[in-house]
Amino acid sequence: MRGLAELARLAREARERAHAPYSGFKVGAALRAKTGEIVLGCNIENASYGLTLCAERVAVFKAVSEGFREFDAIAVCADAPHLTPPCGPCRQILWEFCGDIPVRMVDLKGHARTMRLSKLLPFPFDDRHL
Repeated sequence: MRGLAELARLAREARERAHAPYSGFKVGAALRAKTGEIVLGCNIENASYGLTLCAERVAVFKAVSEGFREFDAIAVCADAPHLTPPCGPCRQILWEFCGDIPVRMVDLKGHARTMRLSKLLPFPFDDRHL
């Protein structure tokens, strides 16, 4: 099974496919299914900004649409001078579909940090609240 360093490398590559003509802020994600398969995502912007999708959500939705339902890690690489965590909506989607997985954040300089999703989203909304 590929490790977090390999996921980070793949997220960096996925970032290159981002469609970010408005912000110029490219993000890539690599989501690992428990089967070991990797699904990539990149951010895709839209002139109507609210319709923009983040790389993490693209990866999750692609994976689910391909039949994957269990995940054990994600890596995210953003165009930033510092580590960039997933945004709030992405944290919620990751929690809903992936649970308390490790999130590996990397930047273009090679800095990295891994945190459990529960540290990034300490009081999540989920089916326990329905």
